[in-house]
Amino acid sequence: MAQEYKLKGLSALDLKPGEKREVEVEGVEEGKVLLVNVGGNTTALGSKCTHYGAPLVKGVLTGDGRITCPWHGACFKASNGDIENAPAIDALPCFKLSEKNGSIYVTGDEQSIKGSRRKPNMKITGSAGSEKVVIVGGGSGAIGTLEALRENGFKGAITMISSEGYLPIDRTKLSKALIADESKIALRDDAWFKSGSVDVVSDEVTGVDFSSKKVSTKSGTSYPYTKLVLATGGSPKSLPLPGFKELENIFLLRTVPHVKSILAAIGEKNKKIVIIGSSFIGMEVANAVAKDNDVSVVGMEKVPLERVMGEEVGKIFQKSLEKNGVKFYMEAGVEKASPSKSDSSKVGSIELKGGTSLEADLVILGTGVGPATTFLKDNKAVELQKDGSLKTDESFAVAGLKDVYAVGDIATYPYHGPGGDGSLTRIEHWNVAQNAGRGVAAHIINPSAKPKAFIPIFWSALGAQLRYCGNTVNGWDELVLKGEPSEAKFVAYYCKGETVVAVGSMQVDPVMVQASELMRRGKMPSKSELKKGVDILDISVPAEVKI
Repeated sequence: MAQEYKLKGLSALDLKPGEKREVEVEGVEEGKVLLVNVGGNTTALGSKCTHYGAPLVKGVLTGDGRITCPWHGACFKASNGDIENAPAIDALPCFKLSEKNGSIYVTGDEQSIKGSRRKPNMKITGSAGSEKVVIVGGGSGAIGTLEALRENGFKGAITMISSEGYLPIDRTKLSKALIADESKIALRDDAWFKSGSVDVVSDEVTGVDFSSKKVSTKSGTSYPYTKLVLATGGSPKSLPLPGFKELENIFLLRTVPHVKSILAAIGEKNKKIVIIGSSFIGMEVANAVAKDNDVSVVGMEKVPLERVMGEEVGKIFQKSLEKNGVKFYMEAGVEKASPSKSDSSKVGSIELKGGTSLEADLVILGTGVGPATTFLKDNKAVELQKDGSLKTDESFAVAGLKDVYAVGDIATYPYHGPGGDGSLTRIEHWNVAQNAGRGVAAHIINPSAKPKAFIPIFWSALGAQLRYCGNTVNGWDELVLKGEPSEAKFVAYYCKGETVVAVGSMQVDPVMVQASELMRRGKMPSKSELKKGVDILDISVPAEVKI
């Protein structure tokens, strides 16, 4: 029940435009609100990001009224707390402010103040619409699409078809923390989907008839659509080498059953674990299992994540994990998986080219993913790209098909961030998929509206927390590294010519989200300015948006 609460130590709303302040709420244990002033108007919002609970007072407030989380780039409207950008799926509560008797008050209910979150209203008001949106997939892109549809007043039918066997989860927790209980990482429960009249179907899509607008599934059921959203994500790649198909205890990592199998194989810990692949999945898993096991990482690059982050930064990640006991075998090629001497059905070692043999109780593959589009492979109505993805426009509408969209790992889309200039790119990350889904929902509701571009944001657990924004779609030619790299406390500016195209950071929040907002506005300092010592945190973020 809403009631008035006094704000502690505040006698006047004296915030200046662009200022934000966290204030305690009297009468609510551990209750706080965030006051933000945009253009002379002060608003009271929930104080914690609804994604992972980051203190928003340490985030970035922009001139056009966006408050951005300092950790993972979740973004909210400062005027009312509504979601602007992923990865948050709950909005912020917004509280009425009042001033009397020399004190400031907020009006709201205690739970909203303490919880600092507001679930979107999914209920259809009035009569249902005739449109039928079918979403194929149950991941980040799917949840972003269907939630934004209902948020913005879509009244038609929504059907989500997923083959995973459980409701959408926070997939990032699989590799970062090896959580095997889907209920602990579920984004929404069954009642939430029912409240929004979303029909959740557990089945596998086997084909699409684009002319008659029908989706077919393995069970033999057909689902008609007026709009189709393909959000099937990625399929993890195995290795076409001797032993990898035949031997047990060699695992992929993409789903909850994969994690359950890995944890069962680890058992009471103290296992010899070989991880093949030194990019994000491989490194995150190594970080997650290093504490109580003997872990080796095998990679083809000079250093981990060299292709994305460069050699200098990759060394930082390697040293960080080596401190936790992880051993690295870099610039190494895998020859085969050999059976265990005690059980010929299970893996016993990984043989590297050059003669090195690594003992293994289990092997985890972090060898990349490919677009999960095999169900479209023989469909003559659609043209797949060389990598199996679907080419889309800025609104994620699939080229050559009417009323069909693709988001997430399967979408190759025009990138308009710094250095992109509309270059086609495919980005495999949770945040990008969810933002794309929100963009599709906006286009379905209003096809004439201009697509809202976003700067890709990534994060990873690599000893410390990596934050990354931007994209090197057209490459980069110089790295400007600031901070204390030896302590894994740094900012890395990836430059092409004078333009900063991407920014990576550790332990210097909110530098990354400040960079992403400056990138959107074309106000990111040049390479030369950064070399001269310009601190991007000293730059106020204006209202004007360039992309």
